[in-house]
Amino acid sequence: MNAPLATFDCRQAFAETLSALARENDRIVAVCNDSVGSSNLVAFQKELPNRLVNVGIAEQDLIGVAAGLANGGFIPFVCAAAPFLTGRAAEQIKADVAYSRYHIVLCGMSPGMAYGELGPTHHSIEDLSWMRAMSGLSVLVPADPEQTIAAVKWAAAADKPIYMRIGRTKVPSVSAGQADPFVYGKANVVRGGGDVTVIATGILVSRAIEASERLAAEGIGVRVVNMSTISPLDEAAVIAAAKETGAIVTAEEAMTEGGLGAAVASVVVRHHPVPMRILGVTGFAPTGSAEFLLDHFHLNAGGIIAAVRELRG
Repeated sequence: MNAPLATFDCRQAFAETLSALARENDRIVAVCNDSVGSSNLVAFQKELPNRLVNVGIAEQDLIGVAAGLANGGFIPFVCAAAPFLTGRAAEQIKADVAYSRYHIVLCGMSPGMAYGELGPTHHSIEDLSWMRAMSGLSVLVPADPEQTIAAVKWAAAADKPIYMRIGRTKVPSVSAGQADPFVYGKANVVRGGGDVTVIATGILVSRAIEASERLAAEGIGVRVVNMSTISPLDEAAVIAAAKETGAIVTAEEAMTEGGLGAAVASVVVRHHPVPMRILGVTGFAPTGSAEFLLDHFHLNAGGIIAAVRELRG
């Protein structure tokens, strides 16, 4: 029996990288909404107390303060629980960040259904749909610690508005050893295959790899694409998958309306229509552990395998 894979909390990789960048660049500041602990900013606050602004539970003010800092030449990393950052402050993100084109990095902590038992008020399943709809706002979903580190470093130098999911659910490494684990706007093909393509993002990437390995034992070649940039989407990778494998499954810890699946389907229907299945959350997610909720919506290797078999008839 194979030993279980080691898993990691991407928030730790994020926090350590942010602190290291801030030591090198005194323009980098952290801004949070009474979330120093949950955003893993305790060490940052201890080391750089004058570079962390805590506005309290006031997400609209959170964005306004960050916009003011950006206007003054700072690079704010705005850290808050993803459901509250994107839900309560959507108008401010639209007007003060995206429209104003400020270099602000919005860090949605514990996205998807990571808060589990806290229920629907704390599930961030609409954020990809909301943020992808905003013109000029880049949307990133790193899949593991290596991608998180690389994405944070890129974001610090990018000079553009960015929304980035920082996952709480522990994940195995899917990009260890890659020379460039994150390249903005480019997908990573992490497993080859010619029968079906699974395009996954975030914590679903490792589950897609597991599904691909299990299906390989049946002689089914599944290409796995790690789509860590949702906006702008790597359309070339999607078109290649459609042409070369003839069927696509998408998998995301988010609503099926408007997120990764919708973005991929838009490309497919315009350039090379093929059968698709979009796996994600439908309706309000109930209350339960994060693992229970992922299984409830078939966001696991078994659910991906079932979608692949359905596409293959």
